[in-house]
Amino acid sequence: MNEALIRSLTPSVLGILVRRGADFAAAEDAVQDALVEAVRVWPADPPRDPKGWLVTVAWRRFLDATRADAARRRREDRVDEEPPPGPAPAVDDTLQLYFLCAHPSLTPASAVALTLRAVGGLTTRQIAQAYLVPEATMAQRVSRAKRTVSGVRFDRPGDVATVLRVLYLVFNEGYSGDVDLAAEAIRLTRQLASVIDHPEVAGLLALMLLHHARRAGRIAPDGSLVPLAEQDRGRWDTESIAEGVGILQAALARDRLGEFQAQAAIAALHADAPTAEETDWVQIVEWYDELTRLTDSPVVRLNRAVAVGEGDGPRAGLAALAALDPALPRHTAVAAYLHERDGDLAKAARLYAEAAHKAPTLAERDHLTRQAARLNTRRAR
Repeated sequence: MNEALIRSLTPSVLGILVRRGADFAAAEDAVQDALVEAVRVWPADPPRDPKGWLVTVAWRRFLDATRADAARRRREDRVDEEPPPGPAPAVDDTLQLYFLCAHPSLTPASAVALTLRAVGGLTTRQIAQAYLVPEATMAQRVSRAKRTVSGVRFDRPGDVATVLRVLYLVFNEGYSGDVDLAAEAIRLTRQLASVIDHPEVAGLLALMLLHHARRAGRIAPDGSLVPLAEQDRGRWDTESIAEGVGILQAALARDRLGEFQAQAAIAALHADAPTAEETDWVQIVEWYDELTRLTDSPVVRLNRAVAVGEGDGPRAGLAALAALDPALPRHTAVAAYLHERDGDLAKAARLYAEAAHKAPTLAERDHLTRQAARLNTRRAR
């Protein structure tokens, strides 16, 4: 069974059930049941119309659950409304679902978590990693969000800021995770930019394009990660870079700076440098200062420490890093890098090995392990 196909159809199937009157929580449960059934049935008997099959099975699961609930017995007459056989309508409800999940009855954090789980297709573990919280905490947050919207009519969509946050997290997971969602996030952000004239929507689209343009250079033929400084810049997508820079410049000209525009400006400076040595680290640190002012994010401060280390030297970077919580994800990896640049290979090797044990992904763990081994080999010579 093609997992990518299932994930691409899930939002549309969910949208069809919601439009037919199912409350979101019940519809999401019914769609998940249909996906489980697809995993069981499709390998031996693949349907001619996968989307129609999922709609039919999900609707029946919804009706079964409805009949089992005495308080909702009045909905039993919907059995006559079962979708007719044949191809399902080709309607893309994904972006609408993002807005519906950003419901005013939910906090922004809960709305993001619910959307990532129900529409984005991310696992609870992936969402927890994105939020830097334990998996159990995120599971509770998603469950509370489902309970909050259970029975709520989705006729009051949420705000653009929450939807942008979700799209950004989906893109990040697609860019570095196990499931490729990056192209879908870009597609949806393009849709949003075509209907909403907002500089932060443009900023997010520019940021995605600039990051995605470097994607081919991030992975070596053996599947290992390639650090930015070592990437073959000839493999970067120059058309996407040019498009992203153009969109960013138009957004910045409106003088309504937001965090996505600031992040895109940093990405543009990296993309504009012909070589790693020619990177304008002074400007990058200035943009990180703006981003810190806008977000006060510890992750932004961590990235700023790296930029300071590149622009003003590793000692300055280590001083900036010392002000941050050592428990911050990737803090140890950054410390290892800065100590290596400062010439303390023994400490750097130890920290790389320590960071490998904390790495959130297998690719990062392998990369950090190789860095530790490389330094230990140099020291042994």
